[in-house]
Amino acid sequence: MVTEMDAATLHSDSIIIDVTCPLARIHKYVDWYREGGATAIAPTITGATGSARSGFTQIGGWHRYVRERDDTLIVRQAADIERAKAEDKLGLILHCQGTALIEDEIDLIDAYYEAGLRIVQLCYNTKNLVGDGASERTDSGLSYFGVRLIERLNALGMIVDCSHTGHRTSMDAVAVSTTPVIISHANARAVQNNGRNVSDELIRAVAASGGVVGTVGFPAFLTWDGQPTLDQFIDDIAYKADLVGIDHTGIGIDYYEGQYPVEADDAAAARYENRLETGQWRAEDYPPPPYKFPAGIETPRTLVRLTERFIERGFSEDDIRKVWGLNWMRVYREVWGG
Repeated sequence: MVTEMDAATLHSDSIIIDVTCPLARIHKYVDWYREGGATAIAPTITGATGSARSGFTQIGGWHRYVRERDDTLIVRQAADIERAKAEDKLGLILHCQGTALIEDEIDLIDAYYEAGLRIVQLCYNTKNLVGDGASERTDSGLSYFGVRLIERLNALGMIVDCSHTGHRTSMDAVAVSTTPVIISHANARAVQNNGRNVSDELIRAVAASGGVVGTVGFPAFLTWDGQPTLDQFIDDIAYKADLVGIDHTGIGIDYYEGQYPVEADDAAAARYENRLETGQWRAEDYPPPPYKFPAGIETPRTLVRLTERFIERGFSEDDIRKVWGLNWMRVYREVWGG
């Protein structure tokens, strides 16, 4: 058992990975993650909309960023995260949310792999060529195109991510994939009955594949009553740990551009209306802003407070290290090598 006095040391010594970081697309906020003690973060490359042009443009921007700042590196294998920790650098895990960036050409995935993309989320809430998203009217499962895509991801050594993806499509993806499948950022529906959260059946399937399910801090995925508490965030992790074991839990907080205090209320409201109009979000699952992430970790600058609360809740040092990064590292090592 660790004591409260040890929190800062434990946090500093651990591999800290947030595997869903759209906020980092605004490069000035990358330093917030560094301030919060992160070892590696996963910036989002495109989303529900986009194209091969926008996908490669964004990845090119990250390569330029790394070239201009020698305190970061692009993560291509698990050992790169260990190197980032040893050299006091920040690892960047390139992660797409949805497959718009490959358009209708699976061979583009090979080019993205060479450019450094390592995690591919199948859908972003809506239907695409791969299958149905989590907010679609239907739940029809993985397409033949989706089967071919997963086979290619497996062959290349890229991780399949079923966040924002429909239940049937996700279950099919787990069945087809020969390597561990992850859900980078989704909470347990049994804890918070939101349509973007996931069922016990899917959590069990991902865990059985060897994968990890990351807990997300977006308010409505934790509570319907405004800003969630740190305990509500941890309650989701504890539920998953009780269901499938601590080895299959992780962190995917999903800080993003439209949250408080990053974006002004009027701009956040305009962003929200656009996502409703374009079908990316459903009002039933996404109430209007402002979006205040769990009290104490409103931004990535104060991630140590989560470590402090883990200790206060009685989590062991080993379990805290696993949730923060070692569980992700196990999957990365198996799929990427290193």
